[in-house]
Amino acid sequence: MRCRKTGAAAMSACAIGLVTSLPVYADDAPAGGRTEEVVVIGRSISTDQNLPTTTQSVTADVIAKTINVFTPEDTIKYLPNVLIRQRHVGDTQSPVTTRTSGVGASARSLIYVDGVLISSLIGNNNTSASPKWGLVSPDAVERVDVLYGPFAAAYAGNSIGSVIAFTTRMPTTFEASAQVQGAVQAFAKYGDDKTYGTGRFAANVGDRFSDIAFRLSYNHLDNKGQPLGYATATVPAATSAAGTVVAGAFTDANRVNVPIVVLGSTGLEHQVQDNVSGRLTYDITPRTTADYTFGLFINNNDSTVNGYLRDGAGQTLYSGALNINRRAYNVAASTFSNNVYHSDEVQLAQGLSIASHSGGVFDFEIVGTLFDYIKSRQRIPSATLPGAFAGGAGSVASLDDTGWYTLDAKGAWKPGDGHVVTFGVHQDRFKLSNPRYALADWINGADGATQTSSSGKTRTQAVWLQEAWTVTPQVTATMGGRYERWQAYDGVNYSATPALNVAQPSVKNDAFSPKFVLAYAPTPDWSVKGSVGLAYRFPTVTELYQAITTGTVLSVPNPNLKPERALSSEFSVEKTWVGGNVRVSVFDERIHNTLLSQTASLNGSTQLFSYVQNIDRTHATGIELVASQKDVVVPGLDISGWVTYVTAKIDKDTAFAAAVGKNLPQLPHWRGSMVVSYSPTDDLTMTLAARYSDRAFATIDNSDHYANTYQGFGAYLVADTRIKCQVTPEVAVGLGINNLTNRSYFVFHPFPQRTFVADLKYTY
Repeated sequence: MRCRKTGAAAMSACAIGLVTSLPVYADDAPAGGRTEEVVVIGRSISTDQNLPTTTQSVTADVIAKTINVFTPEDTIKYLPNVLIRQRHVGDTQSPVTTRTSGVGASARSLIYVDGVLISSLIGNNNTSASPKWGLVSPDAVERVDVLYGPFAAAYAGNSIGSVIAFTTRMPTTFEASAQVQGAVQAFAKYGDDKTYGTGRFAANVGDRFSDIAFRLSYNHLDNKGQPLGYATATVPAATSAAGTVVAGAFTDANRVNVPIVVLGSTGLEHQVQDNVSGRLTYDITPRTTADYTFGLFINNNDSTVNGYLRDGAGQTLYSGALNINRRAYNVAASTFSNNVYHSDEVQLAQGLSIASHSGGVFDFEIVGTLFDYIKSRQRIPSATLPGAFAGGAGSVASLDDTGWYTLDAKGAWKPGDGHVVTFGVHQDRFKLSNPRYALADWINGADGATQTSSSGKTRTQAVWLQEAWTVTPQVTATMGGRYERWQAYDGVNYSATPALNVAQPSVKNDAFSPKFVLAYAPTPDWSVKGSVGLAYRFPTVTELYQAITTGTVLSVPNPNLKPERALSSEFSVEKTWVGGNVRVSVFDERIHNTLLSQTASLNGSTQLFSYVQNIDRTHATGIELVASQKDVVVPGLDISGWVTYVTAKIDKDTAFAAAVGKNLPQLPHWRGSMVVSYSPTDDLTMTLAARYSDRAFATIDNSDHYANTYQGFGAYLVADTRIKCQVTPEVAVGLGINNLTNRSYFVFHPFPQRTFVADLKYTY
């Protein structure tokens, strides 16, 4: 029997749990999963919107008990096939993987917060096109649903991989909370051996007054992260006495197994972030609600470097003619100075909707969202370090005036006789404005002459229709289609040196994407489902309008990129029982005109350039096993987890024959996670979790055979722990460890090592 303790009794129980559980976590190697993390609890977004897609969910209660959460992306870290490339806490470059795509394909997933799009579909990469996680406070999250595959006509072709929908909490009575959180990471690699800290404060307040409800959330984060990269140089074949003799370099090999020396670490970021978000609802009638949602994100980020090289007098040298281990190197000033920068960001997301939710014959929803880069600037020096630390010439890259809007009108008609018809219209526009200006003083200088500029817009208009027909009580057929008309226009590429000024042509394309899902439930505890869907993922602005520089040559690739055409299918079988379930899904994806960056000649030149191109054909086929069980052996012991195997290959590549038959980049064969959670009482939960990934390739020709190095994608098994104690009804304490075994690994970048986490929350 469960019991609920309060006050001193609860504190004693929690203290006993903290002491007795730590040795268990230290000795036990297996990992497991929280039941609610892999089983839909309550009504998911797919249920509410009659979507036929396989869905996995996690709720606020499970998140608080089992996950060490600093940012919103932490909430989904154990869901199937969702890897967030979060290099450190508060990382603004944190894209997600899907079943069939790696972290470099950010445009193959759609991420929403209360219907507001936070996927940055101005690009398809893991840098500027990463999702805008900072626009939602993690404390405000009520639940997260992940929908797999492009089988719902309601979503654009960017749903090839997944749709991730965050729903925030709305109060029914007055509520308020405050939370303080801290983390300490000890990181050691090459010449770095230092402790890095994170602090976070969050507050929430909300209430309901008759027909009006509101929630206001504030989140402040201050984080100092471990190095994100390293300055390296290839070891020359011959010895030499030339150059200034320096010591301190480390020997290693790069990802293609060529000997290198590591000269220092780069990308040591200090981020200070503030997020204010909120939601206001007004019940116009008992069945019609208006909803306003907003998120304001402010980020100040300073990055520095740590040079390892010392001359005979003990001075740090960053560039020039140097001699390391009797070999001569000419280290460019940019090797280190390009990794010193200061970023200022102010971003605002807004959404306004009106919806009927009668549950009767007809319901509707009208949604408009707006995302604006109010300010986004990164200042970088061009002079040599260490002098550039104090100022000097440089440049600033701007994304001011970049952004997007979306408009959707949806309806649901339920005429009876087992039919549910949903339909809608959609329009969006994405705008890129990305100039770079010269600076006389990179720290405080005003904008000078324009050095480069890329700009352009895309627009998509769509209409869609889908019907779910319950043929018999056991059989449901869902059929639908989405017609999209896409346009790219106002594309301009400019460069002062080398000279370039090109106005790109306007291009148009349209496509129709049919969907079909057949579900069969022979008994209430068994379900079988087959899904097939066609989806078109249109090129993003930065894929179309990018200037390519190799040495002193600058050119523009073909702006007439074709859309990706994906034929996706899934067959799943699921068995449920009291307290548990198991699901097996086999999935397949065949893409024509895959958009990937690769090396090839450009505009008839004999010189090679690396840029986004259409690859003729790729495919990915895999199998996913998801299982869970509550109250295993003893009451309160819950175990769940998932494992996926996928093989993903390049079938045809006219431009780069060496890539044919090779594995798609950034996508490992094996992935999985498990979470074991034990709640001896309602007030105490102890969790041990683990995440695993096989090694992956970074290059499309799979030439990077050495994965455990900077820019490699190495295998890893990372364990996390958390203990959450509800000391009183108002006070909760949490302690945890991320990367319990202190695994040192690379996913292109070096990832955090063992990190101790503590949090204290008061709820009124």
